Amino acid sequence: MTESTGTEEKGIRITLEEVAGAVGDFGTIFPILLGVAIVCPDVNVSHFFLFLAAWFVIAGLYYRLPVPIEPMKAIGAIVIAEGLCAGEIVASGLVVGALFLLLGLVGGMTWLGEHIPKSVVRGVQAGLALLLLRTSLGYIVADALFAAVSIGIILVFFVLSQRTRIPDVSALLVLLIGLAAGIAVQGMPPFRLMPLPVPVVPMPADFLAGTWDLALPQIPLTIANAILATSLLTYDLFPKKGVDPDRLSRTIGAMNLVSTPLGGFPMCHGAGGLAAMYRFGARTGGANIVAGIFILVFAVAFAPPEVLTLIPFGVFGALLVFVAIELGKHSVKTESYLVTGVIAVLTLIVGLTFAFIVGMIVAYAMRWWEGRRSGT
Repeated sequence: MTESTGTEEKGIRITLEEVAGAVGDFGTIFPILLGVAIVCPDVNVSHFFLFLAAWFVIAGLYYRLPVPIEPMKAIGAIVIAEGLCAGEIVASGLVVGALFLLLGLVGGMTWLGEHIPKSVVRGVQAGLALLLLRTSLGYIVADALFAAVSIGIILVFFVLSQRTRIPDVSALLVLLIGLAAGIAVQGMPPFRLMPLPVPVVPMPADFLAGTWDLALPQIPLTIANAILATSLLTYDLFPKKGVDPDRLSRTIGAMNLVSTPLGGFPMCHGAGGLAAMYRFGARTGGANIVAGIFILVFAVAFAPPEVLTLIPFGVFGALLVFVAIELGKHSVKTESYLVTGVIAVLTLIVGLTFAFIVGMIVAYAMRWWEGRRSGT
């Protein structure tokens, strides 16, 4: 964790440091959104980017801090692995949006955080990592050359970013290389204006599948990482301007209720994204505004659906590997390897929602047994 300098930045600033920090979280944003767009032909990735850009700017103006906006990783990983449709994605966004807006309004985040064992959240992270690894291997095998080149570039930037203040822009670089290679082979796609968002009305069956398959696995991850951990980190980095968890819950609720029915992807905040943006120089909401402008460019560029077909599958495979590693490395910080391991294995075999329920039962059974043995 990056230590606070003890100084508080005022207002919104746009400096070279803020620009560098703006791209700090792009490495996890783009692979998930583009991966979803590949497996779901009934979604429009330009609308994903459009609403992501808008909420980056809104969050920067509202919080006046580099509070990131990220696609919900559990929903993204399961959609990529199982190829779910737009209706189920929208339904899951509405469900989590309504839930987190309500929790934020009644002050329920602290209570929930105390009743979901950390080992269960770590298990969800491990299960998602395994799902993404399994999916990424299919892309890598289908296009080994571009995967190898992309992995090499990502590794080089990872080393540089750890040893210097050079921001990790590897995700952007490999995407641009992939696009350039696709254009060289297939030609330039036709220019089209981004279509206006059209409301998507989920069917009752979409709500059932979206809640069971997508929303339930996402909820503990959002509570632990996107809200509680992000709130704690804001107080670590900006002691006088830290953000209350219920406030973060309300913005997550609002942006999903507004955006997902119009074609946006379910979104949240993230402690890892905040740490990445801060490390590369972001100190104010100015970094969010710059990030929003960058992402808006991608919304326009990806308006023609043919753009997605230009990018070699090996690029997506490489990016998803590192998203999986990022998720997986946090899962080892568990208080119970048994609970975390059970959830991870069951996720691959039967699905994340069932694995989460079994993990909760095992975690509470272990607490009961340990309490009985200790006589408390």
